Amino acid sequence: MRIATLRFRQLAVISIMVAATALTACTSSKTPDKDTLRMNLVADIKGLDPIYVSDLYSNTVAANIFDTLFTYHYLQRPLKLIPYLAESMPEASKDGLVHTIKIRKGVLFQDSEAFPNGKGRELTAQDFIYSWKRLADKSNTSDGFWIFDGKIKGLNEWRDNLTDGKAKFEDDIEGLKAVDSHTLQVTLNQPYYQLYNVLAMTYASPVAKEVVDKYGKETLNHPVGTGPYKLSKWIRGNTIILDENPTWHGKSWMKYPSEGEEGDKEKGLLEDAGKALPFVKRIVFSNIIESQPAWLNFLNARFDLSPIQKDDFDSAIINGEVAPALKEKGIQLIVTPGYDTSFQAINMEDPLLGKNKNLRKAISLAANPDGFIEKFYNGRAQEAHGPITPGIGGYDKDFKNPYRGQNIEKAKQFLAKAGYPEGKGLTPITYHTTSSSTGRQSAEYFKENLAKAGIPVKVVSLSWPQFSEDVRTKKIQIYGMAWGADYPDAENFLQLFYSKNISPGPNGANYSNPAFDKLYEKALLLPDSPERTKIYKQMRDIVVEDVPWTYTGHRLTYGLFYPWLKNYKPNKIVAGSVKYYRIDNNLRDQKLK
Repeated sequence: MRIATLRFRQLAVISIMVAATALTACTSSKTPDKDTLRMNLVADIKGLDPIYVSDLYSNTVAANIFDTLFTYHYLQRPLKLIPYLAESMPEASKDGLVHTIKIRKGVLFQDSEAFPNGKGRELTAQDFIYSWKRLADKSNTSDGFWIFDGKIKGLNEWRDNLTDGKAKFEDDIEGLKAVDSHTLQVTLNQPYYQLYNVLAMTYASPVAKEVVDKYGKETLNHPVGTGPYKLSKWIRGNTIILDENPTWHGKSWMKYPSEGEEGDKEKGLLEDAGKALPFVKRIVFSNIIESQPAWLNFLNARFDLSPIQKDDFDSAIINGEVAPALKEKGIQLIVTPGYDTSFQAINMEDPLLGKNKNLRKAISLAANPDGFIEKFYNGRAQEAHGPITPGIGGYDKDFKNPYRGQNIEKAKQFLAKAGYPEGKGLTPITYHTTSSSTGRQSAEYFKENLAKAGIPVKVVSLSWPQFSEDVRTKKIQIYGMAWGADYPDAENFLQLFYSKNISPGPNGANYSNPAFDKLYEKALLLPDSPERTKIYKQMRDIVVEDVPWTYTGHRLTYGLFYPWLKNYKPNKIVAGSVKYYRIDNNLRDQKLK
């Protein structure tokens, strides 16, 4: 999942004494409503239609509105898939091609004007077929079709015929069958070992045809799912409010887990074992893009949780622990793997960069990723030598990328091989970033480092929605991005280089290499095994040599939260976790007073 451009957060340098003063002054703000979670989004949300939820920010909201057939156990590690809208895990045929999924009965779409009398109707197997057709429909230009592309029998043929006008939306697809109202059968062209993982992604969430018929393209702004929360208010660029969905199916059967990993009990993460969900009744997302005011709002206890901003890291964290002045207020620290890779993507269809491998190598050797990690991450990242992140299958800790790490002399050698000795005759390369001050700062740092090798760079700043759209439409020459794992397998990162996934799909570098594609397609047919891992390494070696990306780091997530936020165990792969959180209202009232 695309996380963001390299939005390395800028902050005012606020001393601990100022922080402590700010915390004691929080009574100037309104006392939060009972059972309300308050948090911030650092980017504008483009929309909340599942087929367009491709970034961390929109998914943070949408995953609370929409449910999926499967989800991940909230506490167990390694991650474990469990049924959600499905009654149980699927039954699979011996050849791995036919998967039968029983859908939970009594699940209702949220109440909406799209339904008769405004009352949501029951979810059926046909809703999944309709929703996945929407994902496949080329006219919708979803960048999520990669999860099904070439996988389901007859789906690609229907997609092509629909575009040519030879098929209709209501036509049957051989590989998608509603056996009865609550039984879905999926038939594959060949074994697809990530099928259940992708069915846990928001892209695969069911939507109702009635909603799309009523709102059309505006479905982006009128999300109606089956999830624990529903959209109550949306002030663009300001606030999104989700309220508890009174008809959510999980109220009758879903309980807080009674088991987790070692240490969870000692951390208090099992105190609510067996209790009905959700605990939080309202989620208020603020939309403060600039880091300084967002941080000040957290210090004033207007947000219940916050990332640690880079300019305040040294004063907020001392010797790996929360600084005393913050600790006195009960503020706690949690450090988790980011399961992501940050990089600069090069548009391989660009006539200058795409055809000149030596120029791309020169860029990679000039970029100074380790300086980036220190300057913008406070050292909170592991060196990235390839696309695959630590903590998931297929990662190789011993691999070293020969084109990573700043080496100006070597960069100049490749620049000369590229036909531009000392940069002579090279037109400025356009680096796109977002319009936040931190986005601009990171872009200027990239420009500064490339200039040392004689590579000129021009920086262009865009809003996040415009930036995302320009990536989708191949209008960007080079840009910063981070990809967070959608599921715990290296294939999720390697699919970013598969030629059939080029923009508007997730292959934003528009990279194409037949040798890579052949290995990728071979790996798809294999279960987790040494043979598949060997192929993963071969694919990694190919993309490292071709340099469609320059690699920065695999980040650790440092987060702060107030003591009244209970059951907080973040994991970027596990979406829609707010239903497990609980607010200790009495403790919050005491602290705020």
